[in-house]
Amino acid sequence: MNTNTVDKLQYNKLKEIVKSYCVSGLGKKLIDKLKPSTNLKTVEERLNETMEGRVLLDCNNHIPLEGIFNINHILESIEKGLVLNAEDLIIMCNFLRGCRKIKKFIIDKESYAKALSAYARIITEFNFIEEEIEYSIKGSCVDSNASKELKRVRRLIENNEDKIKEKLDKFLKSNSNKRYIQEFFISKRGDRYTVPIKSAYKNFVQGTIVETSTKGSTVFIEPSIISKNCIQLVSLKAEEAVEEYKVLSHLTELIFNNLREIKINAEVISQYDMIFAKAKYSKDINGIKPKLNDYGFINIVEGRHPLLKGDVVPLNFNIGKDYRTLIITGPNAGGKTVVLKTIGIMMLATQSGFHIPCKEGTEISVFEKIFVDIGDNQSIENALSTFSSHVKNLAQIINNSNKSTLILCDEIGSGTEPNEGAALAIAILEEFYHKGCITIATTHYGEIKDYSQKHEDFQNAAMQFNSDTLQPLYKINIGESGESNAFWISEKMGINASVVKKAKGYMINKKYNFALVDKSKVKSKKINIEYFTNQKRYDFKIGDKVFLMDCEDFAIVYKTKDRFNNIIVFHKNQLIKVNEKRLKLELKAEDLYPVDYDLNTLFVDYKERKLEKDILRGSKKTLKIIKKINKH
Repeated sequence: MNTNTVDKLQYNKLKEIVKSYCVSGLGKKLIDKLKPSTNLKTVEERLNETMEGRVLLDCNNHIPLEGIFNINHILESIEKGLVLNAEDLIIMCNFLRGCRKIKKFIIDKESYAKALSAYARIITEFNFIEEEIEYSIKGSCVDSNASKELKRVRRLIENNEDKIKEKLDKFLKSNSNKRYIQEFFISKRGDRYTVPIKSAYKNFVQGTIVETSTKGSTVFIEPSIISKNCIQLVSLKAEEAVEEYKVLSHLTELIFNNLREIKINAEVISQYDMIFAKAKYSKDINGIKPKLNDYGFINIVEGRHPLLKGDVVPLNFNIGKDYRTLIITGPNAGGKTVVLKTIGIMMLATQSGFHIPCKEGTEISVFEKIFVDIGDNQSIENALSTFSSHVKNLAQIINNSNKSTLILCDEIGSGTEPNEGAALAIAILEEFYHKGCITIATTHYGEIKDYSQKHEDFQNAAMQFNSDTLQPLYKINIGESGESNAFWISEKMGINASVVKKAKGYMINKKYNFALVDKSKVKSKKINIEYFTNQKRYDFKIGDKVFLMDCEDFAIVYKTKDRFNNIIVFHKNQLIKVNEKRLKLELKAEDLYPVDYDLNTLFVDYKERKLEKDILRGSKKTLKIIKKINKH
């Protein structure tokens, strides 16, 4: 299945739900890799396995999957030649025990779990490895009884430690040492035995300072009277580590020698974990195993979208028997897209071996390819509009589809001029049909509905709509042609009935009203354009206040007309060029300003005017500023 189909139908979200029922990482890893199969036999086997798992759950309510862990990292360590530690060996022991239990459980139910019992017979039991690990490892540590030599060494360590404690007790009880001791107890710092001595007396006690307290008031000294015993203890600890390693190495070797069979066990347990996760999911959604075919017939009885929660209106739907292309019509938000997504996700779920939330009698076709064109695929990166991206997607679908293809198209042909869009949509639907595809498409275009009604192998369907409440019913009626209900909704929402009636008429006869508006109903503008164009020509002068017809605002003439009759005016702190015919004189300059008024001040701000005046009067301060600016 292509990525677009998987994403649009939220297939991975469905897998995440099923994955949550796994008890180990083994099953989760398999579900992550799971893809819908295009082989009818494989899909049948997957669904049968889920069915058997569901039967076992319904009969027993408990599957013995305790101790089933993801042991792949442990097996990888062994393959690298590493020796397992005690914790990993305990995990392996629990895993092997779990394999043995699940094998016995499944084989005992062989009469109604034939497929699952076939897996069970592949599992190899390793009782001797379990016993060896249980005997040698206790509480995540190598047990003293694991070997005679380890038992001997640990007895010597215990005797040596007893002697050390005995000598330190005497040291603490000695009257001569009392004044040196901070606290009267033996303190073990790491692997070394010490006594807390007052810092001031650290040089009065023979021994090795092992540690100093945070405040520095106490030092922990290993007295010299136990030095010999401590040296012996270190040596014995080293012997102990060697003996423990021998035991761990022996147990690791047992696993290594049977690595192939243990790997097979892990694969089988992974399958069981995934199958029982599917079965648990099936039980929770009250799912069924649908009947299968591979010739395109789909019959959904009371189906519900597996990702929708709450009260979902069930879907009754069929295609592929009396018709191979279905055109679904109806109002916006009426459930058309949900129908497409429900059908699509049920196909993917079934082909993955998931039971689907439908009633008995449901039949699903196994498709080689499933394509969808749903939602807004607008691409900013590739500069594609919504329409362009849809067409690009449809082009890819046409090029890759065959007779074992399901195509789901939402609002086919939309996003462009309606006549062209409808014609293109019909041509594309014809191409899908002649390739042998099963196609389900939604539309608002009447031309597509009419075409579908006339085509022998096409069928219309309508989404039901409550005309009183304006609420969609989310039910589909196959064989009916639905309306978008735009007129009904418009009238209910307050559009005048006469307007709606006129719109209905336009749909039928296309006789539009081109009559001009009554002049008495038009509010006249402040500016009469005809007056502007017919007025006597006036030679505009600098400083005249004029009206700009194009932006309906005022400006000041900055420069008189050139040979092309263009005038430069000062408007909102900008100089713009305007033809004199687009100007109207508002006030002449002589009526606005006194005689000898410096018109230059109209276009130059205060700072510039002050600077000019300062330069003319020879201001030294201004000259210094100008020189400084010129240097930079």
